[in-house]
Amino acid sequence: MTLLNAPVYDERREKLVRASLIAAGALVALLIVLSFAGFITGHGWLFSNLRIEHRIDRFLTDLEQKNFADAYGIYVNDKDWQQHPEKYSGYKLGRFTEDWTTYSPVGPITSHHVDKSVTDGSGPFGTTVIVGSTVNGNKRLFLPYQRSDGTLTYPAPHVFAY
Repeated sequence: MTLLNAPVYDERREKLVRASLIAAGALVALLIVLSFAGFITGHGWLFSNLRIEHRIDRFLTDLEQKNFADAYGIYVNDKDWQQHPEKYSGYKLGRFTEDWTTYSPVGPITSHHVDKSVTDGSGPFGTTVIVGSTVNGNKRLFLPYQRSDGTLTYPAPHVFAY
């Protein structure tokens, strides 16, 4: 191919290439902004902890409404736990209820707000997510969520300031 028989200029194709490059750049910029925004606001990279925060919110709402059976199902990550209670004989519903009412470090939960979460453990998204909440107006409660099996534990291995 020489200059004398060069291909015909295709304006439509050039516009498509330019639009594709602009869209790819905008997508990369949006991904970067969302990554850092999630991290800075305390909801994990790319807001990856929002689902877990919602689960903790549901757990605390059930405790607040004294719906201990549903809260226990969230705690052990088994909504059908009543079908096979022998599986949870080491930590029964009665003991769970006592732990979250009588022996709770924050007392019976009357109000709550999920504030922030941090990733803990190894790997890019960690093995545990610790969710910090404000309960009963001014008390802090930190609940660890195990990514491996979806269960909650207490107490948290460490707390964080916010």
